Amino acid sequence: MHILINGWFWGQSTTGSGQYLHRLVEHLARVETGTRFTLLTPEKRDWGLEIGDWASQSPISNLQSPIPNLPRQLAKLYWEQITIPSMALRLGADLLFVPYWAAPFWQPVPTVVTVHDLIPLLLPAYRGDLLNRLYTGLVSLTARRAAAVITVSEAGARDVTTHLSIPSTRIFPVHHGPNMAESDQEDRPAPDVIRAKYALPERYFLYLGGFDARKNVAGILAGYRRYLDKGGDPAVKLVLAGKLPERDTDFFPDPRRMAAALSLGEQIYYAGWVDEADKPALYGGATAYLFPSHYEGFGMMLLEAMAAGCPVITSQ
Repeated sequence: MHILINGWFWGQSTTGSGQYLHRLVEHLARVETGTRFTLLTPEKRDWGLEIGDWASQSPISNLQSPIPNLPRQLAKLYWEQITIPSMALRLGADLLFVPYWAAPFWQPVPTVVTVHDLIPLLLPAYRGDLLNRLYTGLVSLTARRAAAVITVSEAGARDVTTHLSIPSTRIFPVHHGPNMAESDQEDRPAPDVIRAKYALPERYFLYLGGFDARKNVAGILAGYRRYLDKGGDPAVKLVLAGKLPERDTDFFPDPRRMAAALSLGEQIYYAGWVDEADKPALYGGATAYLFPSHYEGFGMMLLEAMAAGCPVITSQ
């Protein structure tokens, strides 16, 4: 059997879809037998799959295709709707796998798509402009045409059934594994090195993630204020890790402004962007990881924190 994989997000490991694709392909390269995979990636993207002793017998091969000279979003749309299905037909693939919510309308071979979440459809603030809404409408339609839909949680499966009207018999929840390769667990930085690198306090609650409104950082700050007001130990600081918003908006509220309004001052530490290799130590040193998000398709950071042995406080 020959499966063609849409590799648009290959090399984009700072995105959730990129991480999902990388970990999945790395795993398939080690364990899958009897099936041949072709990962189609945009031209000049570094393939760079390290599969060690499995290299000579890996079922994964890479094929690159040029990106049309169009504005980025149109180029991506062309890739998804024209390049991918055309290559599936040309290569004689038995199955097309699209690891994010962007199945093609024309499906010359059976197609499987992973829908991580329905955020652009369900949350008004995330619907974007007219072009974004049209795109969401398109991929909603193309997902309905797919032979099967993979979701990353049971909640995601329910959303797909309810809002995309896809029968549950065509939906397959497949949960994430830990977001790290086996090699990531070797030669990790020592905790004291990480503490110095990010100027961390001795004891801290941790939030690591984005700062868009859905993540509910406002709730974290309000909860920490209440913790202090109820007699909580002020020696346990609050660390907010991740790239801070460039502007303070309703969609990206600046935590520094909210912290000042709550008179939290020096209780808050801003760690900035965290390298993937440093995350386990950052989680492992925390008193608890705080993640009261309003909506998630899965919530990978919860699994990362648990894998590092960090207690988790989250929302339903």
